[in-house]
Amino acid sequence: MKVVYHWLKEFVDVTATSEELASRLALSGTNIGGVENGPHGAVIDAEVTSNRPDCLSHYGIAREVGAIYKLPLKHISPKPAEGPAKTSDSIQVEIQSPELCGRFTARVIRNVKIQPSPQWLKDRLAASGVASINNVVDVTNYVMLELGHPLHAFDYDKVRDHKIIVRKAKPSEKIRTLDGIERALDGNLAVVSDGDGVRAVGIGGIMGGADTEISFSTKTVLLECAWFEPVAIRRAARSLKLHTEASTRFGRGADPEMAEVASRRAAELILQLAGGELASGVADSYPGKRVPRKIRLTRAEILRIMGADVPDKEVESALSALGFAPVRVDQNRGAEGSLLAAWECTQPSWRAEVEREIDLIEEVARVYGLDKFPPRFPVARQGAARLPHYEAETRLRERLIGLGYHEILTIVHVAEERDALFRNPEVSPARLANPLSEEAGVLRSTGTVTMAAALEWNLNHSQRNARLFEIGTRYSMKGSESLETRVLTIGVTGAAQGKNLVEAGRDFSFADLKGDLDSVGALAGGFQWAEGGPAWLHAAQRGRIALGTEQLGAAGQLSKKVADKLKLRQAVFLAEISLGPVYCAYYGLKNKRRYVPLPRFPAVERDFSLLLADGTHFSDVQKTIQSLNISEIISIEAVDLFRGKNVPAGKYSLLVRVLFQSREATFTDAQTGEFSARIISALEKQLGAQLRAG
Repeated sequence: MKVVYHWLKEFVDVTATSEELASRLALSGTNIGGVENGPHGAVIDAEVTSNRPDCLSHYGIAREVGAIYKLPLKHISPKPAEGPAKTSDSIQVEIQSPELCGRFTARVIRNVKIQPSPQWLKDRLAASGVASINNVVDVTNYVMLELGHPLHAFDYDKVRDHKIIVRKAKPSEKIRTLDGIERALDGNLAVVSDGDGVRAVGIGGIMGGADTEISFSTKTVLLECAWFEPVAIRRAARSLKLHTEASTRFGRGADPEMAEVASRRAAELILQLAGGELASGVADSYPGKRVPRKIRLTRAEILRIMGADVPDKEVESALSALGFAPVRVDQNRGAEGSLLAAWECTQPSWRAEVEREIDLIEEVARVYGLDKFPPRFPVARQGAARLPHYEAETRLRERLIGLGYHEILTIVHVAEERDALFRNPEVSPARLANPLSEEAGVLRSTGTVTMAAALEWNLNHSQRNARLFEIGTRYSMKGSESLETRVLTIGVTGAAQGKNLVEAGRDFSFADLKGDLDSVGALAGGFQWAEGGPAWLHAAQRGRIALGTEQLGAAGQLSKKVADKLKLRQAVFLAEISLGPVYCAYYGLKNKRRYVPLPRFPAVERDFSLLLADGTHFSDVQKTIQSLNISEIISIEAVDLFRGKNVPAGKYSLLVRVLFQSREATFTDAQTGEFSARIISALEKQLGAQLRAG
């Protein structure tokens, strides 16, 4: 919002320079982009937040200035001269969709002369960044910038039957707007139609139609000033990709009570600049009139929230200047500074976002001056407490950082097309009803979507080596119920080990990823691996991860098909596991942990060189040995694998090392021989393994 300094001074007698004024506005909560001194004088660039539509006008900014400097605001009370003809005989207004349009006013001005605007009007519009068109259209823009309420002027003679009907758009209905573009409408937005309601002559709250626009041949003007429902306007503007000054104001919540005042102000200026005769009265349909809300403010709450007191006069001065009309209602209302002081305030029509006592405290504090409150921590109403699974998550985070990973946080809103690349076909995505953009239409079904995007970004910025992890949430739908699952997502690309004077460099591999995940799994008692995984992983470089009977997720190298689609020029490894079972297992393992003294007797290793059929996995060997329930077995490891010369076709050689240890005595050769014989016998019977000679 560009605020013309000299225009602002018409509503409040401020003597501060434009720079000083901009500084004070910034301290009171209005963000200021800068001050420009151009041919039309000083212009303050106010960056108005979405919850303050009242500041999208010079009058609204003047109200803020008046509150800050304790200056009276000059009230607007236009009184245009009216002729004998009645507006009610000239135009009819009907609102068929009050949920979309809460108010619609109309005035008729006959015998106007459309011509270029005078220089002062052109200058003010130019200073505000608005192009001049003609005197009538310029007046509607001028009043919008002055009072914050959009208006629209129709050529009265082009309006069929001199009747306006505000209704919902019909499916596939089309309208050619003032910018000359034909637009297809949907049934969730309001249109202004004429006559019998068949023809749309404007998109309510956004832009008028070309069929009834003002031209230099126009003789009679129909002046519209309405109020449209903010949420519907925001959705319509986003759907049509049509954002205008009008949609910005209506979409944030314009003041419905200002509609009639702005209409009178515009009529007054049109009579001055274009002549003509104004029909008496106004056609005003107002089904959405709101009852003013009463809000109570107490000194006790000011002290609790702000940690310091504000004098009674300052409270009442700030709230009165902002339009809240405070009235002291406590029993001690004659006592200055009473701790029991309470005020009843009335919510003004232009501040619909102020609904609670805390909102009033914010208004008082920012006008009084936030710098006047001493910095201090608020008193806690309850003691601090750890988040659920804090300890387990902390240990997980420490383990991953120790392995060389960096934690990231990503935005969960993603494009549905990107999400579909990684989504399980059986999962229904959680689509957003009101997405910020087409690239953020769903909540991610898996953390690998955003992890792949993070790796892609790093690679595109010449960062070839990255080890990342994220502890976040994935989302899905089960019927009408939304499901949220806490997950750990890992992403790696580049070197596992950099080249140096002693060692050669080596690229990261699936074995490295599996090793890192096994290290993480040790926190929960160990993961179990099995073949398989989602289609977006490389068929020969992937695996499914389980914890006991719980399936956790999968890990592996990104498939070439998906990598090519994402334009990834080097190998990328991804993994995702559900964290709920991991956390539960962590606490279970922790609770079972007991002190055991170090063994006094030496351990004994036995190596078994086995010939196994292709398709037999080390996990099969491990399970077979564990099934013997030999309590003295401490560990089972795969030491070496060999295929080639002297190994029969269809088989491979696997060297398995088993470690035995007793806490009661040193093993004898007979004992270890017995254990070895039992192991070999079980492997031969269950897996068809053969013990290699030599």
